[in-house]
Amino acid sequence: MPKTTKSGKPIEDELPSPVQRSSTRAQETFAKTYDSAMEQYDDEGRANATAYASLKRTHERIGDKWVAKKESGPSDERAEEGGLNDKESAGGVDANATKTHLLDVAKRLQIRGRTRMTKDELVEAIRTANDKANEKARER
Repeated sequence: MPKTTKSGKPIEDELPSPVQRSSTRAQETFAKTYDSAMEQYDDEGRANATAYASLKRTHERIGDKWVAKKESGPSDERAEEGGLNDKESAGGVDANATKTHLLDVAKRLQIRGRTRMTKDELVEAIRTANDKANEKARER
């Protein structure tokens, strides 16, 4: 099912819930990429993966929504390599960001013990906090 109207606007009800709670720009990025990928591949799974890959280049997941990154680019090793690969995704966390940025995100998410964490531990803690925030938002 298309994610955009004929005029190119995102159809909010068709978007994944974290994308629905995000900015118009994030919604447009996901929806337009999804529709384009469906046209090209005719495969919902591949279109969904392509849309998220596109979204992760310009946005990062913080809590229950996607927020624009200061600089666009790949968010983790999987995105850097591109295409279908066996690398693990950071689940929308900008794993390539500086430790300072990750500490700021962890502070926003009220993650305890963040100042003693390594960069990899911060990425995992943020990912876990994001998943919990998303579950909580779905319950509302």
